[in-house]
Amino acid sequence: MSISLWGCKTINNGAYILSDLGYDVWMGNVRGNRYSKKHATLDVRRSKFWQFTFHEMGKYDLPAMIDHVLNTTKHEQLHYIGHSQGTMTFWIMCSERPEYNKKIKLMQALAPVAFLNNCKSLGVNFLAYFRRPVGILLKLIGVNEFLPSSEFLGLFSQIMCKDQSLTQEICTNAIFIFTGYDKNEMNTTMLPIVFGHTPAGASVKQIMHYGQVKDSGKFRQYDYGYFDNYWKYGSLYPPEYDLTKVTAKVALHYSQNDWLAEQKDVEHLYETLPNTVGKYMVGFERFNHLDFVWAIDAKKMLYDKLTKMIELVESGEV
Repeated sequence: MSISLWGCKTINNGAYILSDLGYDVWMGNVRGNRYSKKHATLDVRRSKFWQFTFHEMGKYDLPAMIDHVLNTTKHEQLHYIGHSQGTMTFWIMCSERPEYNKKIKLMQALAPVAFLNNCKSLGVNFLAYFRRPVGILLKLIGVNEFLPSSEFLGLFSQIMCKDQSLTQEICTNAIFIFTGYDKNEMNTTMLPIVFGHTPAGASVKQIMHYGQVKDSGKFRQYDYGYFDNYWKYGSLYPPEYDLTKVTAKVALHYSQNDWLAEQKDVEHLYETLPNTVGKYMVGFERFNHLDFVWAIDAKKMLYDKLTKMIELVESGEV
C-alpha cells in the first residue's frame, strides 16, 4: 500500500478519493492555524510564539511530519502531494535539508508556488505594496496573528454564505479576489463549511514574507533589513533557496486562471527544478487556485491524473 502525505491545510476532496482507492493518506498541518497552537514552552498569546514563516514550516515542521509518517508505517518513502504553500514548504525542506529528497517517491505540486513575479492576486499584491507600513502598524498595536479563526466567523459564514442567501455572492467574490474567478466550479452549497475552516489563521510575519517574495521577485528567506540580515545571514540580503537541491521527482499541475501560481512563474519553477517528470495544465481555462482542492469536477480534471501518476511511479514507469 502506498503512503501519501497531503501538504494542504484545507478541506481536500482528493485525499478522500485516494483513501477510497485504498491508499494510506496522511493530512499535514502547519503551525499557527486553529489546530496548531500548542507549544512545549511558548505561550500562543506572546509575540515569540508567532516568530515564524513558511521557512520554519519547511525546515522543521514538514520533515517532522514525514519522519512521523514513515516511522509509524515502517515505510522508507512516501508520495507527497502539496497545494500552494504546501509546495513552498516542500521546496524549502529539500533545499535546506536535502537528505529528505530520498524519502520522496514523487512530489505532485498543485498550483505550485515559489516565484510570485507575475502574481495577479489582489490580496498578495496589496500586501507586497504596503507590507512595510502594514507590518509596522501591526507590530505597534501588538498584532501577531493574521485572520484568526473564530466561532463568530463560523456562525457569520453560516448565515451569510448559505444557499438562497442574498449575500452568498459576497462570499464567493471574497475568495475569487485572491484566487481567480471561476463560478462554474465553485460548490456554493459548501461555502459555509469552507468559511468555517478558512481562513484558519497565520502569523503576520508569514504574510509579510509572501509580500517580500512578490516584491523582490526572488524565492528567498525572510528579509529582516540590511543590519539584521548581516547579523543573521552574514550578508545584506537574505539567501535564496537553492532549488537545484530539490532532486526528488516532481510533477507540476497548474492552470490558466490561477492568480497566485501564474503560468510564467510555474514555467520558471519548472526550468529551475532539476528532476521534473512533467508539467500538466488543467484543461478547463477558468480553473483557479482553489479549484485544485474544491472544484466540483476536480476528479475528472485533476485527481484522475494524480492517481495515474502514483500508479506509474509504483509500477516503475516513471
